Amino acid sequence: MSMVGDVWFGFSWVLNQLPKLNPTKRVPNITAIRDKYESSTSGESKLPGIDVFVTTVDPVDEPILYTVNSILSILATDYPVEKYACYLSDDGGTLVHYEAMFEVANFAKLWVPFCRKHCIEPRAPENYFGVKRQPYMGSMQEEFMSDHRRVRREYEEFKVRIDSLFNTIYQRSETYNRKNTKDGVKATWIADGTQWPGTWIEQAENHRKGQHAGIVKVILNHPSRKPQLGPPASIDNPFDFSNVDMRLPMLVYLSREKRPGYNHQKKAGAMNAMLRVSALLSNAPFLINFDCDHYINNSQAFRAAMCFMLDPRDGQNTAFVQFPQRFDDVDPTDRYANHNRVFFDGTMLSLNGLQGPSYLGTGTMFRRAALYGMEPPRWRADTIKVISKAKEFGESTLFINSMIDGANQERSITPIFLEESVNNELSTLMTCAYEDGTPWGRDVGWVYNIATEDVVTGFRMHRQGWRSIYCSIEPAAFRGTAPINLTERLLQVLRWSGGSLEMFFSHSNAFLAGPRMQHLQRIAYLNMSTYPIVTIFILAYNLFPVMWLISEQFYIQRPFGPYILYLIIIIAMIHVIGMFEVKWASITLLDWCRNEQFYMIGATGVYPTAVLYMALKLITGKGIHFRLTSKQTEACSNDKFADLYVVRWVPLLIPTIAVLVVNVAAVGVAIGKAAIWGLFTEQAQHAMLGMVFNVWILVLLYPFALGIMGQWGKKPAILFILQLTSISTVAIMYVTFRTIYPSDWSEIATSLGKAELVSGSSGRK
Repeated sequence: MSMVGDVWFGFSWVLNQLPKLNPTKRVPNITAIRDKYESSTSGESKLPGIDVFVTTVDPVDEPILYTVNSILSILATDYPVEKYACYLSDDGGTLVHYEAMFEVANFAKLWVPFCRKHCIEPRAPENYFGVKRQPYMGSMQEEFMSDHRRVRREYEEFKVRIDSLFNTIYQRSETYNRKNTKDGVKATWIADGTQWPGTWIEQAENHRKGQHAGIVKVILNHPSRKPQLGPPASIDNPFDFSNVDMRLPMLVYLSREKRPGYNHQKKAGAMNAMLRVSALLSNAPFLINFDCDHYINNSQAFRAAMCFMLDPRDGQNTAFVQFPQRFDDVDPTDRYANHNRVFFDGTMLSLNGLQGPSYLGTGTMFRRAALYGMEPPRWRADTIKVISKAKEFGESTLFINSMIDGANQERSITPIFLEESVNNELSTLMTCAYEDGTPWGRDVGWVYNIATEDVVTGFRMHRQGWRSIYCSIEPAAFRGTAPINLTERLLQVLRWSGGSLEMFFSHSNAFLAGPRMQHLQRIAYLNMSTYPIVTIFILAYNLFPVMWLISEQFYIQRPFGPYILYLIIIIAMIHVIGMFEVKWASITLLDWCRNEQFYMIGATGVYPTAVLYMALKLITGKGIHFRLTSKQTEACSNDKFADLYVVRWVPLLIPTIAVLVVNVAAVGVAIGKAAIWGLFTEQAQHAMLGMVFNVWILVLLYPFALGIMGQWGKKPAILFILQLTSISTVAIMYVTFRTIYPSDWSEIATSLGKAELVSGSSGRK
């Protein structure tokens, strides 16, 4: 196993290194795109339209305050207001999300002009007001303090209304249900006195999660093309918005239909429904998607992405622009490598020199034509023809007719009148049966039936010959939240690694990609889809020290000296290359160390579990169920990082705990052997050198050990005391046992066997 493991280690290392031969950094020139597409005199903009997609499911696991801040940051971003629209997909169909959007629309009438007037950054109010010191970037500093104070007060009141929505809706529904007792059901009621068509508080037939009608509600209509300046300050209005454009972009709430017996395909299915609905309402040629816990941190982010999409050199062949993911509220030491800078700033930067980075699920701007499965211009023989085969995209004539316009990258957004025929088409596009017998979920839209639908969707585009761009700007374009709880973090990584293996054993295998995919890009995808396999051997290596506990033999390569020298040279070369990556990726040494530590944590528990799940799926044919990563903390809200010290015991923790125990015991046995044989004997030197491996494993698993200690993890000194005590106890027990039984373990076993043989013989006599 050791020999096979070493071969696989070398193979996986080569797969990891080959795509890093040409790291390329591209910087957007926002000034250039302003000069080319926007007029400073007339104020007219020729920038294309953008549809912004936000997805959410549960207002508890994904706190609604995150969602409303994400929407507010989008509504206030610095992009021509008539050129983009915002869509919220509520896959749970809850009334609280719908009514929260009305609260957002009302508060945005104050928040958006305030951001425009004073050049506020970031434009998510929770994050803006949470920063103690923020440099002022506007030109009206004398009015800023008073405006800031009033807006903050309004925001606090807004949060109170958002927090009370659950109770408000419940009390309203109880009141209406007492008046309407004929039906005998307890419905959930909208403020206008009608029953909510989505999921009810007390779920009933056709009004429960997984079974409700499709809903499309336009919260804010498409704005006019001409700026609308606000009123000057007055007694009733303390804000002077006389030189500020008051328009708000289009805002749409939607929840697709759900019926029993259908596989709704989670986030990918919701995104495809949004893709079709937006084609009728705004049909922008570009779109960008966010998870509900992400917000726009840099209001120039949309323009930054457009620099690459509209690049006259090769922009028309760019399918998507991927921004790195950045996170708030991560503990200062980043115990579980949530920032993941080695991947976002290292691996993605290296792929930027090939065909482009993979799609990472959020913070990504797409070309609508690429999502429709169309080929890039470099591989098309002629221009896009009118699509006549309705069965390839469904039975909606309006949707099919919109596809040509949606592929035009110069297209803006044109208002649409919601006539009865359009409403009927919108309802049709969101039905469960619309995709039956079509390539949706495979060749069109986001890909289905794989946990990592994001990576596979990007793979399909690269396979068609499209390219992608990695774009990193300062300040970071977008920021979000990450789970700082150990169990939640491991479950998140389990979903990613399981999805990677699903990708390898599917039609999206890198070996099956056609000739349009570059060779090194193919190798990169192969590495992404096979990396969990190597951890089977890593786990075995970490458990090999068990042999130290039951045998006196040394399982060390001979001759010993040259072997150690060879090992040191190889390890040193790997780490030197790692330092080069740290240099060109501009990450810190702490980021690199945390990445090494969390990789070992994953390799001892999460990744082997993913391999086991995949093996069971191949044998039984049943898919893998991965639950949604919870963003809601169960800990006391007074401590910002309280969830870091909450222990949620799951079987996933057991393998890593076993590795910890084995290596602590191995260190104790090694010290015991050295004490018995003498420190300067050859056997003792071998034992102490073997102990170096065990200590290194303990160092790598240090964050995990702190995590399972719960509240005691706040004091790392306690962990060191526990480890030293455990090691000392094992060493003393070993020395004591060897003093009582000086024979070798093998001799004891042999003698016991002989004794049993003799007693058995005498019994037969």
